[in-house]
Amino acid sequence: MTEDKHYIHSIAVTESDIDTMGHVNNVVYLRYVQEAATAHWLAKASEAVKLSVLWVVLRHEIDYLAPAFAGEILHAKTWVGETAGVKSVRFVEITNAGGKTLAKARTVWCMLDATTLKPKRIEPGMMTDFI
Repeated sequence: MTEDKHYIHSIAVTESDIDTMGHVNNVVYLRYVQEAATAHWLAKASEAVKLSVLWVVLRHEIDYLAPAFAGEILHAKTWVGETAGVKSVRFVEITNAGGKTLAKARTVWCMLDATTLKPKRIEPGMMTDFI
């Protein structure tokens, strides 16, 4: 994979993202991961593909490495890894403005036919803009 297959999604941490410990809640990081994946898909997928398929999460793995705080601007770098059958693996690395890694995630997604909502095999060439 070349660097141009990475996608950067910026995130402004709001007060509503903060938990009782004064930093971004762990569940909010999962929302950031999903927002980055969605933004990447919408930016790169063709209109025809966007209308014909949907994605659902099968599994999230996330490592929380450091806290984030209200008012910070974070960057979620995302890229697609192994893609086969109906599944695609996506990685997200969330950093702060200073470049410190705050969280790393690996998510397994399943592609669905947008009409039937049943799993659909990823066609050859469909992910060319991603991997």
